[in-house]
This record gives sequence, C-alpha cells and structure tokens, in this order.
Amino acid sequence: MGRKSTPKHPKVQATTAIWSCAVGMLALCIPLVAISGSGVILPLLVMLGAGGGTAAIWLAPEKRHQEDLRLTQTIRSLEERIITLETICTSLSPADEPLSLPKRQDP
Repeated sequence: MGRKSTPKHPKVQATTAIWSCAVGMLALCIPLVAISGSGVILPLLVMLGAGGGTAAIWLAPEKRHQEDLRLTQTIRSLEERIITLETICTSLSPADEPLSLPKRQDP
C-alpha cells in the first residue's frame, strides 16, 4: 500500500531541503578532505551552515499568521459597522415626502 500524501508545513519542507543539500555536500566533503587534508573544517562548515539555516527558519516569526489575524480583525470591525448602520437605518421613521428647504425671504 502506498503512503497518502499529506501537505507539509512550509518550515518542514524548507528544513528538508536544507538538510538534503547538506547531506549531499557532506558526501562531497569525503573526497575533498582526503585530497586537501583540511581535516574537519569543511564538514564542520557544512554542518554549521545547515544548522544556522534551520535555526533561522524555525525562529522566524510566521508572517502569514499575523496577516490572517489582521484580516480577521478588519472583517470583524466591518461587520460591526454594518450592524450599526442597519440599526440606525431601521430606527429612522420612514419619510414618504422629501423634506423641503425653508423659503428664503428677500430683504
């Protein structure tokens, strides 16, 4: 049986991409370290880069969540304004005849 595809959180997808690339770079580090004799500096830099990228992703604030909250608040305030306007309109007495302006008296 196959696995069902479930949508992943964007942070999980980004972390997966970072560490997939990091594992590939670590695989390339094995022959490079043997040739250059640099020791553990190159693999250590790969790990620090991947770890720093992962930390930056997970510690960043969720902008979408803040925008959703702001949008919800805006919709709520608009709904309240519409309800208030409906209340005002229904409480007014119906006007069958238009109101006329008072006639001016010439001096």
